[in-house]
Amino acid sequence: MNHRIVLNNIGKLIRLEGMLLILPTLIGVFLQEKEFLALAVTAGSSIIVGTLLSSIKTKNTRIRAKEGFVITALVWLIFSIIGAIPFYATGNIKSFTDAIFETASGFTTTGASILRDVEALPKCLLFWRSFTHWIGGMGILVFMMAFASSSADEMNIMRAESPGPSVEKMVPKVKETAIILYGIYTVMTIILIIALIIAGMPVFDSVCHALGTAGTGGFGIKGDSIASYNKVCQGIITVGMMMFGVNFNLYYLIIMKKFKDILHSEEVFTYIIIYFVASILVSIGTVNGFMHSGTYYAGFNTVGEAVHHSFFQVASVMTTTGFATMDFNLWATMPKAIMVLVMFIGACAGSTGGGIKVSRIIIYFKEVVRELQSYIHPSSVKSIRLDGKVVSKDTIRTTNVFLMAYIFIFVGSLVIVCFDGFDLVTSFTAVTATINNIGPGLGIVGPTGNFADFSILAKWVFIFDMIAGRLEIFPVLIMLSIKTWRRK
Repeated sequence: MNHRIVLNNIGKLIRLEGMLLILPTLIGVFLQEKEFLALAVTAGSSIIVGTLLSSIKTKNTRIRAKEGFVITALVWLIFSIIGAIPFYATGNIKSFTDAIFETASGFTTTGASILRDVEALPKCLLFWRSFTHWIGGMGILVFMMAFASSSADEMNIMRAESPGPSVEKMVPKVKETAIILYGIYTVMTIILIIALIIAGMPVFDSVCHALGTAGTGGFGIKGDSIASYNKVCQGIITVGMMMFGVNFNLYYLIIMKKFKDILHSEEVFTYIIIYFVASILVSIGTVNGFMHSGTYYAGFNTVGEAVHHSFFQVASVMTTTGFATMDFNLWATMPKAIMVLVMFIGACAGSTGGGIKVSRIIIYFKEVVRELQSYIHPSSVKSIRLDGKVVSKDTIRTTNVFLMAYIFIFVGSLVIVCFDGFDLVTSFTAVTATINNIGPGLGIVGPTGNFADFSILAKWVFIFDMIAGRLEIFPVLIMLSIKTWRRK
């Protein structure tokens, strides 16, 4: 392990967080909110500490895969700790563990919260809270690479942070790939902000919700999430969530007018099909409940409302955004079961969404089919293809290992969380919501609930799950390995 290169890069990223904290600081100054001081001190301290660490020199500047994983995992934890300071220092969050939980939830775009009264926060902290979603959505280190000098070794960092079974550069240079990603991401965010303003949402609300939608995070600035906004705004956010849940390579192909390659995007088409099938099934379940209840069911007054909320909530959960237009805890068992299933599937690889990812689900399905065919035709040799390309054995192996590690962490987390004594639905969906970066679950952690009542131990398990889920497990496990830290 090259400790100096790790410290050098972490220093650069701490300095970056300090610079990012300047924006909410300026908002606090403009709105004359006293909390700007805590933001300013945190920003200044981060810039100073980051500059000192980044000044550490090393003869060997190569970033190997091991260093790439460690830098990635450490930075996400450090960002969460530093980002939590303004919440704790201002007294808006009394426990530092809770403050770290809230900030880790923001950066990992989970959207799980411990706040009982989110509307009590000053606007500068509400903005910072939503801004963490946008920063973490495309990736903290990808953001840094867009403005730093390019290196072939930096691909090891991009692979460690980017979601999906395999990561490819859009163009030969890593820096150019990062610039393209953030360019598309920024333009789409701006379009979403403008659309929400035109639809009647206040400017500040539009910015915060657009940042949360772009990062597929789901932090709202009101107690009822986005339920109090009009249906046009809710519809725009539905479309936005689905668009940010798509692999960003697709948008690059559109820009480059490579329409034939778009037609081969098996993952995107599967993603859309799963969304519509799940939404229709949930709609049937909710409409059936509405029809049998007479005049009112789970917040619905008409069949149209039932369908509208069903399509919104499936998009919110499948893209792992976590916004809510109503409490789907009140729904019947069947629609809630569908919601839990899409929680695990998640969005596309290469998107800002979480979950296992649609591409992995496709590979697992094709592996089962291939295995069955091998029993029927023992002499046949068939490769697994995705988007018209043969999936390498290494990708299949890492995909399978990911699932094993995912299951082990999920089960271990569930056992620890169950010691808190909550019902199984609450405990199970709390772990599901954090490891898949979704936000709300069912029971106490449903859309109208929060994670405040869990113990400190359980909250740290959730923090671990959120970061491990966002980084797709391996960087965190490698960071925690004793062998990783040996000099040779």
